[in-house]
Amino acid sequence: MTRPLDHITVVSIEQAVAAPFATRQLADLGARVIKIERPDGGDFARHYDARVRGMASYFVWLNRSKESLALDLKSDRSPTVLAALLDRADVFVQNLAPGAAARLGLGADVLRERYPRLIICDLSGYGSSGPYVDKKAYDLLVQCETGVLSVTGTPDDMVKTGISVADLAGGMYAYSSILGALFHRERTGEALAIEVSLFDALTEWMSHPIYSTLYTGEQPPRTGASHANVAPYGPFRAGDGVVVLGIQNEREWERFCADVLGRPELATDARFAVNPARSDHRGELTRLIEATFADLTVEQVIERLDAAQIANAHQNDVAGLIAHPQLTERDRWCEVETPVGVVPALRPPAIMTGADGVVADRFDAVPALGQHTASILRELGLDA
Repeated sequence: MTRPLDHITVVSIEQAVAAPFATRQLADLGARVIKIERPDGGDFARHYDARVRGMASYFVWLNRSKESLALDLKSDRSPTVLAALLDRADVFVQNLAPGAAARLGLGADVLRERYPRLIICDLSGYGSSGPYVDKKAYDLLVQCETGVLSVTGTPDDMVKTGISVADLAGGMYAYSSILGALFHRERTGEALAIEVSLFDALTEWMSHPIYSTLYTGEQPPRTGASHANVAPYGPFRAGDGVVVLGIQNEREWERFCADVLGRPELATDARFAVNPARSDHRGELTRLIEATFADLTVEQVIERLDAAQIANAHQNDVAGLIAHPQLTERDRWCEVETPVGVVPALRPPAIMTGADGVVADRFDAVPALGQHTASILRELGLDA
């Protein structure tokens, strides 16, 4: 079955998370992704941990369906290899250290002139200008600079997010921008140069707290797993665990009071009648809710919430997610080959279905370092 990006070739000088995340999405859609790695160790994400039978969990996640070309970018031979690759490529992606691509002759201005049909995507920490242009940027550091930690955690403690949210934001904007650029080239023949910074990407995701602060002059509070502006919205203790629920409007609030708490009079109580009042009195509200939930199991509470059409969730850990029936019953797991054997993997979140079935539903192996070097060089007519 033809996949959306079959016959598209991506050359990527990539490492860590952001760029590999972007190019893996392209590979999942059928693009050929040639990953250029240092011969002496490769992408340093290969060595973040050894939790997947000796391989790094990050690398296994981010690099399926790619080809690995081991190439010393500072060698005399690398310009010849890169020129041959880029002459055949549709997309070039890089997230080298600040200024490194330009020093190698791989700046967007040079490449656009030399390869007029090549879409160029540069990922960086802080962009190509401004006072932070030369600063290295790792995920935690960008979370700090963008204020994510200031709105994440408890009133007493700031915490970072448990996943690499800055890298993922940058990678997703790179991925979506590349798709847009491919469509633009298809319509106009023009290849675009794309610049994405982790700082700009995560700042975009901070827009709600930005607007809240701009127009109130107040820093949004850290409220743990609860919502800073909506109540009740968050975790509540039941007799044998925790239930998470969310009320979005006053109709839901009325149903919640009557059908879940069995206290319809609370719906018009001045302390709780509207969301701003509930937020102001969230301590009292939590005590009232948990007093009712204390005699119920988690499943009994969820049964009441579902019957009243109130949004809710289990408070899962990672093991709970892995065993989640929504993943199992919807066949969201597949298998991918790696240098250490077959491992489970998740199918792409976007399910594309055509006349012949599901598109983009087959994945090639996670490559060993330099696994495809000889075959790619032979393909280019170069001495392996």
